[in-house]
Amino acid sequence: MKKYLKGMSKNRLNKGLILMLTILSLSITSCYEYDPDPLPDPNAKVASCEGCHTNYAHLQAVYTPDTGAPAGGCGGEAPHYEPYDRVYMGGSGFADYKKTAHYSVGCVGCHNGVDKTSDKKLAHSGSFVAQPSTIYEDKCGSCHQTIVNKFKTSIHNGTGQKRKVAIRSGFSSSQDFSQLPEHKIEGYNKNCKTCHGTCGNCHVVRPLIGGGGLAQGHMFKKTPDMINVCVTCHVSRGGHAYLGVAAGTQPDVHLTKMGYKCVDCHDGAELHGDGVPVEQRYAYSKLPKCKTCHPNQESTNQYHSQHYDDFNCQVCHSQNYNNCGSCHIHGQGARVPSYMGFKIARNPLPGLKPGFDFTLVRRTLAAPDNWAVYQQPDYTNFNALPTYNYTSPHNILKFTNRTTVGTGSCSSKCHIRNESGTLVNKELYLFNSDLLQWEQGATSGITCDGHLPASWFAKSTNSKK
Repeated sequence: MKKYLKGMSKNRLNKGLILMLTILSLSITSCYEYDPDPLPDPNAKVASCEGCHTNYAHLQAVYTPDTGAPAGGCGGEAPHYEPYDRVYMGGSGFADYKKTAHYSVGCVGCHNGVDKTSDKKLAHSGSFVAQPSTIYEDKCGSCHQTIVNKFKTSIHNGTGQKRKVAIRSGFSSSQDFSQLPEHKIEGYNKNCKTCHGTCGNCHVVRPLIGGGGLAQGHMFKKTPDMINVCVTCHVSRGGHAYLGVAAGTQPDVHLTKMGYKCVDCHDGAELHGDGVPVEQRYAYSKLPKCKTCHPNQESTNQYHSQHYDDFNCQVCHSQNYNNCGSCHIHGQGARVPSYMGFKIARNPLPGLKPGFDFTLVRRTLAAPDNWAVYQQPDYTNFNALPTYNYTSPHNILKFTNRTTVGTGSCSSKCHIRNESGTLVNKELYLFNSDLLQWEQGATSGITCDGHLPASWFAKSTNSKK
């Protein structure tokens, strides 16, 4: 929660956000409680896994300092926890953990290594594994076989990112990711994978981008905490939008009116995978759909009747959302700094999202030299994919700048019109003129140039709306 609040302080919290935080504090109980001043029994025995990891003073005496760079990602650098804090099993969380079936498996049952010794090197010898869920088929499958069998196709495995890196590198799918140069895979693992992780990242430890380490004394949480897990990884886009962090935005109506947490829409069947491989998330059959909860909307009002099959819902019901771009992976970071924006483009996924002529798009981190810091040359096939993605921001309101008509009309808020040479509403649409030079080859195919009514651009001395 500290990392989340620290990030928000940069965004000039308004009264609405303060109210929203009050609501969150009442409705969301964090599962991650950290004792800043643990008081271990100085006489506790340390000649066992449990004895060592529940003795804070001993952990401080024998810990190994970090040598690698901290995790980083779209939400910035991860908060720092000392190595001994990350492996300390204490507080109420550990007391609860001792009552569970996972505790009865025993430390070496999951981590291997050697128990009943005070020798740190011996305890972590042999086939010791610090994070058992990195080999989840072996370690989790004996009890959770159905989930494990399907998890290979979970979108949390990063299939979509791996696909794009592979395709821009001259291959054809995510299945080719393993054929990439060693340093490119290294860069992915040290950066992108800080969020795209495994079972333990959601259910046992903090995500790496949240600082890593045990979150609540090794307690397994069946339902991940929204703020400390979901928003920690999805902070710059999903959480930023859903909680209404940015100045001038409001929290999503599904939060303010319904109190929905992430798992109310994105349930376990989606998050764990369904066993059917997909190349990107919008191809995934388990994704929630607006019409599931909002059926028969085709003719509920004149605007739906006219445009229901033209746009995705967010074109009308989304607020401005976060964008950034041109990232040097673990180097300079995003060279197109984070900014709030809103862009409608030609549907970049007509095969997966048929029926929509125009959809919202979001600028991605893609750039020809993404991997320069890892001594990798520019992508060989960068133009294979656009630098703006199909997007469905989690910042829905019934009444937005485009649906609050007032005395005018819906078209006055959305359609481009030429008022004495000034193109009003042009900023809502993606044109070639919005693209950086190196983006044009990749992205011009989805821009609106030549695909909007010519009458929108004709000069008129009549400025009546």
